[in-house]
Amino acid sequence: MADKLRDRPWAIIVMGVSGCGKSSIGAGLAKMLDVTFLEGDSLHPIANVQKMAKGTPLTDEDRWPWLEAIGDRLAVALRQGTSIIVSCSALKKSYRDRLREATGHRTAFVYLEGSKALLSKRMGERTGHFMPVSLLESQLATLETPTGEPAVITVDIDQNIDAIVESAAAGLSQLK
Repeated sequence: MADKLRDRPWAIIVMGVSGCGKSSIGAGLAKMLDVTFLEGDSLHPIANVQKMAKGTPLTDEDRWPWLEAIGDRLAVALRQGTSIIVSCSALKKSYRDRLREATGHRTAFVYLEGSKALLSKRMGERTGHFMPVSLLESQLATLETPTGEPAVITVDIDQNIDAIVESAAAGLSQLK
């Protein structure tokens, strides 16, 4: 798979609501596939981070500049002939479409899917993250599942990290 990504680069977005493991799975996939990983949250404007830390959901207007920054990074990597993996919630189809446009439709999504109970548990267990458990409801309400969209691999998160990474890599190996 790593050779395939070097021969024909892809922008891979590990997506889902908060607590699904985007960062851990993205980093694990990047290591396995020997490609760059970018933590999408690092591109949020400080105002977005402060808003979320206070428990206030982001609006579309808050998210567009962040999505543009992610799209720019994806496009640069592809122009340089390299694959990249980015963690990004990509909750709405319009957000995913914007990212697809930024890459000339060389974008694949790994959708990390899990129950509300499991997501709440995971969010409650993590430390040092700005996103409070209280925002899970708004993320679930905003989520438009990517079922039926092109180049989407759905992975159930009710398993250990290594198994999730393996499932995601197996799905990505089917990309053409």
